[in-house]
Amino acid sequence: MADTLALTQELVRRPSVSPEDGGCQELMIERLVARGFSIERLPFGSVLNFWAVRGTADAPTLCFAGHTDVVPTGPVEDWHSDPFVPTIRDGALYGRGAADMKSGLAAMITATEAFVDSHPRHRGRIAYLITSDEEGPSVDGTRRVVEHLKARRERIDWCLVGEPSSEQEFGDTLKIGRRGSLSGRLAVHGVQGHIAYPHLAENPVHRLAPALAELCARHWDDGTEHFEPTSFQISNLNAGTGAPNMIPGELKARFNLRWSPVQTLEGLQRAVAEILDRHRVRYTLDWFVSGLPFLTPPGELSEAVAAAVADVVHRRPKLSTGGGTSDGRFIAPLGAQVVELGVVNRTIHMVNEHVRVEDIGTLSDTYGRVLERLLG
Repeated sequence: MADTLALTQELVRRPSVSPEDGGCQELMIERLVARGFSIERLPFGSVLNFWAVRGTADAPTLCFAGHTDVVPTGPVEDWHSDPFVPTIRDGALYGRGAADMKSGLAAMITATEAFVDSHPRHRGRIAYLITSDEEGPSVDGTRRVVEHLKARRERIDWCLVGEPSSEQEFGDTLKIGRRGSLSGRLAVHGVQGHIAYPHLAENPVHRLAPALAELCARHWDDGTEHFEPTSFQISNLNAGTGAPNMIPGELKARFNLRWSPVQTLEGLQRAVAEILDRHRVRYTLDWFVSGLPFLTPPGELSEAVAAAVADVVHRRPKLSTGGGTSDGRFIAPLGAQVVELGVVNRTIHMVNEHVRVEDIGTLSDTYGRVLERLLG
């Protein structure tokens, strides 16, 4: 555990607010090279990425995937300690990225080192796909690396993403997929006017309100065995000039749909447009797709990871597709089985982000058991 903790601290110490890497990848590369990995640096734009492999290509490939970038700290004065000075208090390591996901990266490295030392001629390949663009636009990171790998017919059989998946205690949850994420940027067009002469104006707020109520109340679906029902949420809504005696000429709204495979992208877009049109809303709508839903049905990889958790902490994780998106959405289309296992996610993206020190070593031990089960 001490080595994994020390490496986590060294990674946290390197500021890497997305898309900056802060030297984290070079630290990882140095340790992988020492264990016989071939490294391919793949920078795209301002984003650093790398692909590393060890072993033979004619056998199964287990890929560890993750990101070195972190979200901004928020108000530094609200932190109990400097967010880029790893600090241990009451059995927890504090720092930006401690949970999301520098402890995961450290656990991958130390588990791999121990496994390679014990199995220098292990079967198959161990691979790493690491980016510094997961917390940002996610354009020049894993998405671009996957395009590069796909073009040369690179193979990934199993992918273990080190995102913090646990909810209350380590190993209670294993992600086997994620919902799709579809966002809309809506502009409702009205006619600005004096609030005392509404017949000379057209209030976009009034025009949208019935449509918005229907969108929010709509029962989209019942989900599936592994997916929660599709949800519609407004994230931003504004109109008006600030003057109390004016009818606004435009309303702007941002909304998001998190959707399961029972829906289609085109079907969701049609449903939203149909409701707006039926309520005679005059609008402009731009769509943004953050990711399509994906699912790794329970099978070889999920069983190996669940069994590894049970080996180490004597509990089996529940299988889940909840939460936000992850870079697994870009890797799954390669045909890989993709699961996510990491530390507890209760403080990720928060002020005073932290992870239990004990869980850092436990995660490394669990990754080691996964390697044993799949490639040992």
